[in-house]
Amino acid sequence: MAQRTFSIIKPDAVKNGHAAAVLADIEKAGFKIVTIRKQSISKEQAQGFYYVHKERPFFGELCNFMSSGPIFLMVLEKENAIADLRKLMGATNPASAEEGTIRKKYAKSIGENAIHGSDAEETASFEIGYWFAGYELI
Repeated sequence: MAQRTFSIIKPDAVKNGHAAAVLADIEKAGFKIVTIRKQSISKEQAQGFYYVHKERPFFGELCNFMSSGPIFLMVLEKENAIADLRKLMGATNPASAEEGTIRKKYAKSIGENAIHGSDAEETASFEIGYWFAGYELI
C-alpha cells in the first residue's frame, strides 16, 4: 500500500540550481509527486514548522536559513515512502552520506543539507497538514 511523506528542497539546493536534479532523483527512485509548490516562507512560518526543535541551539539559525530564499514543498507517495526517502536523502551530514544520495551530491554542510524529509508517519501527517490543504492532496 502506498504511503505519503513530506519533503522540502531547501534554499541552498534551489539557489545552487539543483532543484531539477533533486526532483529527477526522487522520480527515478519511484516516488509519485502528489503535489508540489515553490514558495518563499517567513521566519515565523519556519518557526512554526520546526517548533519541535525550539529548544535546540540550532533553531534560530535553521529558521533564518529556511526563510532565506525559495523552497519546494512537496508530498510524495510510494510504498515505504518515509524510509525510502530517508535512504535516498542520505545522512544529515553530507560528509557522512553514502555515495549517490541527494545530500552527498548536492549538500554543502549539516546546516545547508539540500533536502528535508519526514522521519515518521506522525511527523509526515503534521508536516503535510502544515503546508497543504486537503483539496491539494487529491
